[in-house]
Amino acid sequence: MNFVGIDVSCKELVIVINVKGKARQAKTFENTPSGHQSMICLLSKLKGEIRVCMEATGIYHFDLAVTLSRAKAIEVMVINPKVAHNFAKALMKRSKTDAVDAEILAIYCEKMTFEVWHRPCDEFITLKVIARRIAALTKQKAQTKNQHHALISTEESPQFVLDQTREMINFLDEQIKVHRDAGLKLIQQHCDLKQALQLMTSIKGIAEASAIQLLAELMVLPQEMSARQWVAFAGLDPRHYESGTSVAKRPRISKAGNKYIRQALYMPALVASNYEPHIRGYYTHMMDDNGLKPMQALCAIMRKLLHAIHGMFKTNKSFEGERFYTFPTEVNA
Repeated sequence: MNFVGIDVSCKELVIVINVKGKARQAKTFENTPSGHQSMICLLSKLKGEIRVCMEATGIYHFDLAVTLSRAKAIEVMVINPKVAHNFAKALMKRSKTDAVDAEILAIYCEKMTFEVWHRPCDEFITLKVIARRIAALTKQKAQTKNQHHALISTEESPQFVLDQTREMINFLDEQIKVHRDAGLKLIQQHCDLKQALQLMTSIKGIAEASAIQLLAELMVLPQEMSARQWVAFAGLDPRHYESGTSVAKRPRISKAGNKYIRQALYMPALVASNYEPHIRGYYTHMMDDNGLKPMQALCAIMRKLLHAIHGMFKTNKSFEGERFYTFPTEVNA
């Protein structure tokens, strides 16, 4: 068995191969399709099975993970960067270089339980790329609108600058619409995505725009993941901080997860807390009976919405408000 650790960066891939407990000298490849193939060519020369471990580093690891998962005799594991960081601390590593990081990942691959990363289907991957682009364009549009607001607040701004800024906002609006239409078209052509969209939009507060963003992130997750694992993956799980008898901070969401899911859930949670009776009841219950602040109650709704969506996908049933929150029975005097 060969254990391989890969340190992934924007431009380079540094790999270390562990054979029979001994680490070979680190090798470097470009983080490009040709670099990926060169790496696979090197790994294919090894005898026996090959297990590869890498960190989830945004977009930079994904293409490599997909390419490696398609190669023969190679299994891939993708771990949270915090896991690798804490594992390095446990090993008492005092230096931090790309080669050291790759070696740590190879050791982790050998010593810890290996969890195979399963490649999503091509349609799910395409939808994720579209949704991430929509998120980037939406962020850029918000920044441009803020800049435009600042420019019109002073008489010193030239008219052509104001015109160019307005044109940029309109252009970004058009681009967002083009990408969103492409995402909806892709969803309508795929049975699982189409069914999932119908289920998700049965929740008052989740429209097509939010559903695209959520589907793109959730459909690429392994089907065996539980609702609690979804919540942890989204970084919506509570983080407790206590030490002895003197330190006991209020629990907060960990945020150690996928920010795109949190961003996509925020507006649906806000809208649903105002217009869906049962979700509104749960929101009020969390504040009045549990003493949460409005933002904390919204995070609780986001977490519970993930549980609801998970259950809807498993049972293939539309949203039922009574299952989300049941109003307490009034007692007659």
